[in-house]
This record gives sequence, structure tokens and C-alpha cells, in this order.
Amino acid sequence: MSQTVKNSFGLVRAGLFILGIFPALVFAQTERVQTSLSEERLERLSGVLQHYVDTERIPGAVTLVVHRGQVAYLEAFGFRDREAVVPQRTDDIFRIASQTKAIVSVAIMLLQEEGRLLISDPVGRYIPEFLETTVAVPEDRGWRPQGYEVVIADRPITIRDLLTHTSGIGYGYGVASDRWEKAELQGWYFAHRHEPMGETVRRMAGLPFDAHPGEAFVYGYSTDVLGAVIEVVAGVTLDEFLEERIFGPLGMLDTHFYLPEEKHDRLAVVYSLDERGLTRAPNAGGIDDMVSQGAYVDGPRRSFSGGAGLLSTAEDYARFLRMMLNGGELDGVRILSRKTVELMTVNHVGDLRSEELENSGVGFGLGFDVLEDLGERGTPGSVGEFGWGGAYHSVYWVDPTEQLIVVYFTQINPANDLDDHAKLRTLVYQAVVDN
Repeated sequence: MSQTVKNSFGLVRAGLFILGIFPALVFAQTERVQTSLSEERLERLSGVLQHYVDTERIPGAVTLVVHRGQVAYLEAFGFRDREAVVPQRTDDIFRIASQTKAIVSVAIMLLQEEGRLLISDPVGRYIPEFLETTVAVPEDRGWRPQGYEVVIADRPITIRDLLTHTSGIGYGYGVASDRWEKAELQGWYFAHRHEPMGETVRRMAGLPFDAHPGEAFVYGYSTDVLGAVIEVVAGVTLDEFLEERIFGPLGMLDTHFYLPEEKHDRLAVVYSLDERGLTRAPNAGGIDDMVSQGAYVDGPRRSFSGGAGLLSTAEDYARFLRMMLNGGELDGVRILSRKTVELMTVNHVGDLRSEELENSGVGFGLGFDVLEDLGERGTPGSVGEFGWGGAYHSVYWVDPTEQLIVVYFTQINPANDLDDHAKLRTLVYQAVVDN
């Protein structure tokens, strides 16, 4: 059920801009513009994504491609709600989970540019509980069941360690998982919690981490800790800070931690894909809320997860990425300096990430993964490309060489044995032509 872009909000937004109420939103247009991406070849992408819908591999999706500052492709496929037969629309709102991390990382760098912190600072300067942390080290007991001992970390964790996921803080499933489970701190999902994230993070500090700072790439709660640092430094909640300093200035009108009531009907439904096919995820409140619709509508609205808490639209997220591609500026609004963007989008972790995640040719910067060797990775792209994805099977990347941004939003958790991301990448790049 492919829909060529018909953005019904375009005229409304344009009128509001004329009245001076909202900043200009470049995605209000409804037609594809001429770029060096072949429209004929992009139709191959439409056919493949529609096939995923028809064969019930994905419920629905929104795909947005920006090339040289212009929308080259914006399509919705399938259904926002399969059971109710509600078609997917390009302005639908999605849970973006770990795509929150890039935005919070930018917020940290914004504070550094204002002289309010340095990323070399120890986290304990802002959250004293992190002045001295511990690490769970496995004990070698030969044939006997393996245990662990808890030791003092080699050095304090820095903000840069958090940005690069080299702090040693995982998602609670490491060596000392028993203690994390007892503390009810496992997994990335926080929308149902009444406890503010600052309090949660302070409790985390007393648990054994998975590695010494700088020792390994450990994906986990690091960006949630960054969100708590922002709240301490800025003196406001994370949602307030992001709205005032990033979402508002960039015109990201549909990006929230929890949905306003008038937007509830635009939130896409979460599905799970396994050997049974697609099934609707249950409502929040079950045994495993990570695989649920989440409490983003009716939740307590107290926990603002810097690591995985945001909701957004493809157009909003593309505006954020356009700012990054433009060296920190969009439509006359500067969020970061060009030099800060350059610092964020180079590899800071050496070979740690490729060893940890077996992703050859790819490193990690300050909030984004970064492609260093195209041949080692073995999929289309360009050296210097940066991006990431989210737990609900969303993905994005920015290719500065080709002046290309790709945003792909769907809502599938888990998404077992699904190869749509790889085909998306291939079909976008096969459309790049130079005539």
C-alpha cells in the first residue's frame, strides 16, 4: 500500500510560518525534486518494501531519502495498525529508542561549546556517585561454576567514555547480572517508571559494571547517564532542555518523550516478528515491557531516557540529521560548530567496536557509528558515513560524500531474520547516478 507523499500539513505549516509562529519546515513539499538519484531506480526500493508488507514481514514503514538538501524520496508503506486496517502515513510517529542517543550526544556537545562542561571531565564531577565505581571481574575456577569478584575501577569514568560507550556500563546482563536484576535495572526501556532518570542513574553507580573505563566497547546505559548529566548542568529536566535547545530551534514539532493527547492516533503500533510471523505486541504492563506498545501515551511521564526514550517522525529526525550534515546549522539556526560535528563523526574507539560487535571497518564516534573502511564492511556507502538505529528496527545514516541522508522507520521488536535494512541500503545506493 505505497503512498506517494501527500503531506496534508504542508499548507498549514506554511501559513503558520508566514504568521511567524513556526520556523520554516523544508519537508512541507509534496513532490519529489530532481536530484542525481534516479527516480526510476528508486521505484525498485518501493517494490521491495511493498513486498515486505505483502508477505507480512513488516507491518508498515516510512522511508525518507534526502539528497543534496532536497527530499528525493518519501514514501509510506503498509499499515500503522494492521488489525484496524489503518494505512501508514508519512507523518506517523514512531518509537525511535536508541536513535535518542545521537540527539542527547549533541546536547552534551552543545554544553561543552558553552563552556559548561568538558567531555574529558569525570562524570563524578556532576554526579558524585560516579567518583569511584566498580567492575565485576569473572573468576577463573577451571571446571567449577564461574563466579566473579568486584574490584575498584582503574580510573574514573569520563563524559567522553559515555559518549563512546567505553564506560563499561552495559544493560545489566553482564557478569554481575544477578545484582542488576535484583536492582530492577536491566534493558533499555524506562517509559513505565515513576522514578526520575537522575535517581535511577545514581542507583546504577553502586552496581558493578562490565569493564574498566576505556577497556572495551560496551553498549548500554551510557547515554542515559549523559541525560542525567545534562539535567544537573542545565538545571532543568532533559525533556525541557531538548525542547528548548534542539527540537524547538530545528522545528522538530513531533518529537517527544511522551505523546501529547492530540497526537495519540498518529503513533504506529508495535509488532513482533518470529517463526509465527507478525504478531501485535501486547500493551504495556506485562512481564517484559520492552516487547510491548510501551507507556509512551499513558505512562507516568517522569523518566526521560536519554538512551532510548524518544518518539519522532521521519521528517523531524531528518531535520536533525540535516543539521549534522550541514556542519551544525539548518535554516539559519546553528546548534553546533562545524568543528564539533567533525569531532563527533570520527572514530574515537580504535578497534574496540569492531572486535566487540564483529563489524569490520566500522568505528564509533561521539554518539554515532562511523564507517572507516568500505571494503572491510562490504556493503554500499562511503568512508565517513555515520549513523545508528533503534530497538524497534528503525535505522538511519548520513553520507557526507554523497550528501545523502536516509531515515527508515518501522515498529518491529524483535525483528528476527529480517534483511530489510541491508536491502534498503543497497537499493538507495543503486539509485545514485551522475547524469
